[in-house]
Amino acid sequence: MLLLLVFSSFTMFGQQKQTVSGVVKDALNGETLIGATVYFKNTNIASVTNEYGFYSLTAKEGNYTLVVAYLGFVNIEKQIDLKENKKINFELEESASQLEEVEISASESKKVNLRTPQMSVSKLSSKIIKQIPAVMGEVDIIKSIQLLPGVTNSGEGASGFNVRGGAEDQNLILLDEAVIYNSSHLFGFFSVFNNDAVKDIKLYKGGIPSQFGGRVSSVLDIRQKDGNSKNLSFTGGIGAISSRLTVEGPTFKDKGSFIVAGRSSYVNLFLKLADNNNSAGFYDLNFKTNYKINDNNKLYLSGYYGQDNFNIEEAFSNSYGNLITNLRWSHIFNDKLFSNLSLIYSRYNYNMELDFRGLEWESDINNYNLKYDFSYYKSENLKFKFGTSLIYYQFNPGLLSPLNEDSGINRLNLDDKFAYESGIYASLEHKISDKLTTMYGVRYSNFNRVGNQVISNYLNNAPVVYNSKLGIYESAEAVSETEYSSGESIASYGNFEPRAAISYKLTDDSSVKASYNRMAQYLHLISNTTSATPLDIWTPSGEYIKPQLADQYAVGYFRNFNNDKYSLEAEAYYKTVDNRVDYIDGADLIAQNNIETEILIGESRSYGLELLLRKNTGKFTGWLAYTLSKAEQKTDGGSIGGLGINNGKWYNSAYDRTHDISFTGNYKLNNKWSFGTNFVFQTGRPVTYPNGQFQYNGLSIPTYSERNADRLPAYHRLDVSATLIPKKNKNRKWQGEWVFSIYNVYNRSNAASITFGQNTDTGANEATRTSIFGIIPAVTYNFKF
Repeated sequence: MLLLLVFSSFTMFGQQKQTVSGVVKDALNGETLIGATVYFKNTNIASVTNEYGFYSLTAKEGNYTLVVAYLGFVNIEKQIDLKENKKINFELEESASQLEEVEISASESKKVNLRTPQMSVSKLSSKIIKQIPAVMGEVDIIKSIQLLPGVTNSGEGASGFNVRGGAEDQNLILLDEAVIYNSSHLFGFFSVFNNDAVKDIKLYKGGIPSQFGGRVSSVLDIRQKDGNSKNLSFTGGIGAISSRLTVEGPTFKDKGSFIVAGRSSYVNLFLKLADNNNSAGFYDLNFKTNYKINDNNKLYLSGYYGQDNFNIEEAFSNSYGNLITNLRWSHIFNDKLFSNLSLIYSRYNYNMELDFRGLEWESDINNYNLKYDFSYYKSENLKFKFGTSLIYYQFNPGLLSPLNEDSGINRLNLDDKFAYESGIYASLEHKISDKLTTMYGVRYSNFNRVGNQVISNYLNNAPVVYNSKLGIYESAEAVSETEYSSGESIASYGNFEPRAAISYKLTDDSSVKASYNRMAQYLHLISNTTSATPLDIWTPSGEYIKPQLADQYAVGYFRNFNNDKYSLEAEAYYKTVDNRVDYIDGADLIAQNNIETEILIGESRSYGLELLLRKNTGKFTGWLAYTLSKAEQKTDGGSIGGLGINNGKWYNSAYDRTHDISFTGNYKLNNKWSFGTNFVFQTGRPVTYPNGQFQYNGLSIPTYSERNADRLPAYHRLDVSATLIPKKNKNRKWQGEWVFSIYNVYNRSNAASITFGQNTDTGANEATRTSIFGIIPAVTYNFKF
């Protein structure tokens, strides 16, 4: 109601204005283009296409030159007489198909958007990602974003990522609006995202728009392609350990399109050839189709399914996977109001079998999400977004069962958990003057943990107690239980999450920006490992675990120079998180029905400086990124008593990296050969090492330093690649290319972990470094027709 009053108040004054709106597409395949710029020449009236390719411009009546521009495409200029509202759709042609020169034109520049107040956001195209050398020749979206400032990896061989000192579970990962809970294949060797099926990738590190909620660190928003609406086409690749194939084309008599993309590994074939009884592999499938009902209504159905399987000598086996689907209705009410209604299902399951223990472990998460989003283009100076969402969660923390009659394992079914999360938001982008633009909004979120469940009660409401004699924290014993019926509220939380950003244009080539956002996170990943594993346990907030609350502040300076040939982005940030989970020493997280008895609640903070220098045009393009940062946690005893962790002092979080440097470059020698390289250096990850030992009953018992007081050795590596495009591609439908890559050129043995023990022969103490990747050459053949 408030928004309607605001809208109506703006219509009560001002001169007669008209609106031109429509959709911008790729002329080659009919894909909508996200982030295309549409503007009236020689004016400050401009718009950017939204996630569905829609734009809207409002101006006084008159004659204008309408310009449509997009990275890597030829600009369109169209003369229009704006006497009435108009609907004009555009199809842009790739500039590469128009140019024979190797030199990249200025229209392809990846210059900084100086006017928009949106900051701390990184956008990568599938084309750029394909140019980055990857492990075993498999293009990887997650590893590509780790080359950006403020983003680090979770360790060697892990596809998870950490943003501005945040934990992996603090990242909201969306594929076509559906939540992905585990982004890895083969325990982190690859990510679950097939680059051939991806259209747009945005990573929000700060200044997060109010339509997003549920995580406190970042949002990775990935959109799948709609499918080629012009012609039937095939794309694929044959790599060192996996292959992929994508099929797309028109449907419903040119009223829609579809895309189906599949990948599968064949590691098992190599293991069998080596007479190895172990097995490992993954497969996944992306799907999307759409149907155009009329010019104002369109239906979309998209989905993803992926599964991993791992087996060691028939003694240990593990499988895990994601399943998502999204049914979406896109509706254009008029030339200013656009809506999107989505019904989304997401599931993550993980299973484990230990034959030598005779047990099987099964667990899964299901969520159902109904969301309705609106975009209202009031004028050239005012753009509104508002909407609402409702999510229903079902958590199955684990079912432990015996594998056979001889097993000593008793069947144990951990309590299922249920919850609702709702949100409503509104935001406004307001162009105050030619130099000053603001974006402000608010989100209100509510989380309600509900039964059917029995909740344990503890003395003084404390599930963890401090043993003053031993100087340690221990799990408390329950004194009673409360049974909650189905749908009955166990605990409820509500939070206002304000967002604000501002941009001031200093000159035609530079601007300064600032942002603030508050985020609430109601789900927690319970894990005392440093990277995602299939045994990680997601749990909702409740009576004993409060939601995480983050406040982040950021300021930045942005500049394009030398005719947009180069761009510079410099940002400083400060972020705090309340109610951050940590663990008591010796925490037992597996098959734990009362997980609250193993954790402590603390706080975290992180701050840093990020620099990104890009070269946008010419034969050589790329970027240099540097981050100087600090990430810490503090967990004191609070009402429980005791000194907390590390005597209640601030200590390094597991995601602290003092220095993070990455360089990414691509050199196009000619139309046949291009070369790519990237170099990464990171300060070693914080760990806890033993600092002494004592003898007890003939056993050597280690003592440990303060938590995360030590570090692994620094991480660094160099990767290179060369792409060969045969000349015969030019005049035939079948187009192919060879990609030769070397991952970790100088064979650096980066430490994934260091363990300590005694030599069984000499009794001497030993430290053992575990490394995952050495030098890995690979050859991949990509094709399309």
